[in-house]
Amino acid sequence: MVIVIRGRCARCAALALLLGSVAVAAVCSSAGDVRAAPAVKGTPPATAEIVDAAIRAVKPALVKLDVVEVNYSGGREEKSETAGSGVIITPEGHVITNHHVAGNAKRIVCTLADKEEIEAELVGTDPLSDIAVIKLKPKEPKVFPVASFGDSSELKPGDQVLAMGSPLAFSQSVTMGIVANNELVMPDDSWYYRITLEGEDVGSIVRWIAHDAPIYGGNSGGPLVNLQGKVVGINELRMGLGAAIPADLAREIAAQLIEHGEVTRSWIGLEVQPRLRDRAPQRGVLVSGTITGSSADKAGFRPGDVLIRLAGQDVNVQFREEMAALNRLVFGLPVGKEVQAVVLRNGEEVALRVRTEKREKVAPKERELKQWGMCARDLSLMTVKEMQLDSRDGVLVTSVRPGGPCGDARPAIGERDAIVRVGDTPIKTLSDLIEVTNRITEGTKRPVPTLVAYVRRGEHYLTVVKVGIKELDDPGREVRKAWLPVAFQVLTRELAENLGMPDRTGVRVTQVYPDSTAEKAALEVGDIIVGLNGEDIPAAEARDVEVLPAMVRRLTPGSTAEFTIIRNGEQRTVPVELALSPMVAREMKRYRDEDFEFTARELTFLDRIEQRWPQDQRGALVQEAREGGWAAIAGLSAGDLITEAEGIPIADVEALEATMKQVARDRPQSVVLQVRRGIHRLYLDMRPAWPESGK
Repeated sequence: MVIVIRGRCARCAALALLLGSVAVAAVCSSAGDVRAAPAVKGTPPATAEIVDAAIRAVKPALVKLDVVEVNYSGGREEKSETAGSGVIITPEGHVITNHHVAGNAKRIVCTLADKEEIEAELVGTDPLSDIAVIKLKPKEPKVFPVASFGDSSELKPGDQVLAMGSPLAFSQSVTMGIVANNELVMPDDSWYYRITLEGEDVGSIVRWIAHDAPIYGGNSGGPLVNLQGKVVGINELRMGLGAAIPADLAREIAAQLIEHGEVTRSWIGLEVQPRLRDRAPQRGVLVSGTITGSSADKAGFRPGDVLIRLAGQDVNVQFREEMAALNRLVFGLPVGKEVQAVVLRNGEEVALRVRTEKREKVAPKERELKQWGMCARDLSLMTVKEMQLDSRDGVLVTSVRPGGPCGDARPAIGERDAIVRVGDTPIKTLSDLIEVTNRITEGTKRPVPTLVAYVRRGEHYLTVVKVGIKELDDPGREVRKAWLPVAFQVLTRELAENLGMPDRTGVRVTQVYPDSTAEKAALEVGDIIVGLNGEDIPAAEARDVEVLPAMVRRLTPGSTAEFTIIRNGEQRTVPVELALSPMVAREMKRYRDEDFEFTARELTFLDRIEQRWPQDQRGALVQEAREGGWAAIAGLSAGDLITEAEGIPIADVEALEATMKQVARDRPQSVVLQVRRGIHRLYLDMRPAWPESGK
């Protein structure tokens, strides 16, 4: 198969895997009849002989892969048949191909150039480079023909190359073209074309060899060959042009997979980007931020630093094409070693010491849990950071089957929830969850109602899941009043029964907002609020979520209310001063910039809670960056928090408006914003074309 990128369809599924949907007539004839192939028609006889020799050098090692792969969606493990290409690189039968061809294979059957069919097994796979290695498993010992790698760094635009493989899952074929670009990267609008496999950005380490040798679905994993009969690339995708992973990178990855079954890389948690144009200095790479708690964070890197040297090697990234080399430098550092970094800070060189860590997979392997009607995986370090969880203990829900046990729970467990406890058993890993599931369901054919604790966007929920269903068909300006500053869930009858208080009604506290009157009153997550000023709280169904807020709104802001709670089985009364309900988003002051076409507003109390920002976090929150406007082109997105504009701190919308009005008067060539996006910080360079009039 070949990854096919066609505009915005690439965003929808990250990768479009297109099989059998292009014209067969465009495919060149089999390598066995190369002199008749359109790719060499009209060329001098010597060229045809050279091409023929190059094909003969590689064709015996060509492999067609028929794969049964698994994908996880809708709470199920879904199997599908697909096909791709590969090439044998060791006499023992190791075959190099793409991760997206064989990385999730359940079964692989290979067809060799002589039409022999042999089963194969996955040796190792690397989503970050989209390289996988499989091993042929013949019934009798056998020495296999091999293809040799060439030096992909010697390729230059205009060089003739051959794309070999199994287009459209047909038998092995050859097409011919020239190298169009030997350092292809994705366009600046990276989300538009971004190649992501299992959470890994392939373009972060790959600069593709672009060529015009026709390739189609089924060519993925096949070799790109020079006229010396050497493998100089592994074909991966097409987007008008074909694109191949350079052999120098593919060979390095394959060697590690063969020897260790995985690729070991270093990580320091540093976020960088190419230097901003027209801004000093003229060397190094711009530090946009660090991952909190990472080695780079501990080492003292700051946003705005310019990294000029790392581990004794000069660093210079002016263009996006140079980012892959820097990433490979970082990934290739010795794991667990301290290295020196030199940054420019305020015009002076500052030396930092940073210790490398082993880079983890962004997305550990998924697994379907039929008894739960969901798919799940272990929490990775980056997932914990992205979700801003307090611990790595737990299991991440990746999808839920409609009508299954998790989907039918009230409240339902959904995608991106983290299960942390089942009954009385803490859940640290997927293995823990599988073990406790087996224990719950052993000896019974009926679903077992089970108390489950999970975390969702910082809130700690309880629900009851009927574990044990193995197969299911798919079904289908506010008036500010008194307010209790907590988040909660309704104490449903089922939940109350499983908590040992079947006759109780009320709500359960899932989050106590920081620096609030509720926190000062020592309310805690898990408290069951059953009464207010001596009156029962009649909330027993999920739809009763507005019962308590309505009761509180009848009271006076600033007054003290007596809440009856149950904590650890004991009933007590807690006096809480009622706060004034916070302003909602539509009440906040807004600013619309007509030059750059974006809208921003003041932060609300709940914005800071949701993002887990401190309540003193300042800035202007982007509501919209209109498509096609200068801000959107620079990468500004809804949800970004603007914290600095042209070096001026942005405390609120008023400061942003004043700064941008000055920008409109000065009309600079470049306007730089610093934004906060979730846990990340980055600099955006807006470069407008100002109207002729007015200056």
